[in-house]
Amino acid sequence: MRRKRATRSRPSPAREATTDSGGIRIGDEFTGTVRDISAAGSGVVEHPSGRVFFIPGVWTGEQGRFRVTDLKGRFGHARLVQLTEASPHRVAPDCPHHGVGAGDCGGCPWQFVDYNAQCAVKEARVRGAMQPLGAGDAVQPLWPSPHSYGYRNRAQFKTDGQQLGYVAGGSNTLAAINDCPILTPPNRDTLQALLRRLPEPAWKPSRKHLWTSLDIDEQVTAAGVVPNQRRPFRQGNTAQNRRMQEWLSSALQPLDRDEPVLELFSGDGNFTTVMAQLGFSHITAVDSAEDAIATLAARDLPGITAIAHNLYAEDAYDSLRLSLKQATVLVLDPPRDGLRHIDSLLRHGRRLRHVFYISCDLATFTRDTSRFLDAGFSVNTLQPLDPFPHTPHIELLAHLAR
Repeated sequence: MRRKRATRSRPSPAREATTDSGGIRIGDEFTGTVRDISAAGSGVVEHPSGRVFFIPGVWTGEQGRFRVTDLKGRFGHARLVQLTEASPHRVAPDCPHHGVGAGDCGGCPWQFVDYNAQCAVKEARVRGAMQPLGAGDAVQPLWPSPHSYGYRNRAQFKTDGQQLGYVAGGSNTLAAINDCPILTPPNRDTLQALLRRLPEPAWKPSRKHLWTSLDIDEQVTAAGVVPNQRRPFRQGNTAQNRRMQEWLSSALQPLDRDEPVLELFSGDGNFTTVMAQLGFSHITAVDSAEDAIATLAARDLPGITAIAHNLYAEDAYDSLRLSLKQATVLVLDPPRDGLRHIDSLLRHGRRLRHVFYISCDLATFTRDTSRFLDAGFSVNTLQPLDPFPHTPHIELLAHLAR
């Protein structure tokens, strides 16, 4: 599964309004109650004027005083000044670097909330998104992560050669760290070994870059880390990835092994291997990354044809029309952008009877599911899963059929 995230540039200060037609100014303070949690993980608070503000570091039901930090259209952003009524789900974060300030890490924005409460909000978001599609009953109880700390099997640090850490959310500020409790023990050891190398002149970024990247996973030691070189992609939570594979294996179990399968966004075979082990004999696995497809092809799995193909090209599915016309089973695990050109896919894939859609983005999954429903599919089951505790992220495992 590929996780290519679109980069969003921060608005220029010159474009941010300092006041609005209602007389609200940046720096103004107001009191309010958190009525909901946004998809991005911030608290949703209504200003006395009716304008909605997004505020990090607060939870549903909490009350406080907030300071306006920017105004954008009908919405705005603010910071917590004083918490006057705390949620019963609020807990002390385990990480010393947790926070929402410019120098805080911000990578685990929900670490101040009890883990069960986090899971409840994630499941409710999925049910809320599916209800308008008439698929609310298909949503299963969310699978929490077996470990809410010590689960992260890969990470990317930033360094200027003097400090090492993560870039604070929504900024270009390096949040220096001396520990990261969400990392698995081997990765935590690697972090400590990297920190002991500071200061490290070899990690000083070039003039064109603010930081040097250091990618780690459990297959590399500190001595083997190569600056600005990405490690091969893998799911970030080993236990939850295993559960995803088990889900797919169980969902595919009733199908005839001779059914032609088309797998899109196969990567180097995280789910292809599951199908091969089940004995499916006609699998076409496609991914945009040539190196991933080369790795998959080198495995020489039985029944697999591995193809490198740009799945986001405008004619992506026109070029794959022969495979689509033959396939009765579609397995896909796209990046956050979901399925582009889905209408073309559905036009060529008229024989498709089963779709196993693995998604890391609820919004694009909801959009694409709506199109599948229009094409005559129904949602048999939708299993939410928490891959990254203390964050708003959700993984979705869906079986659609017609």
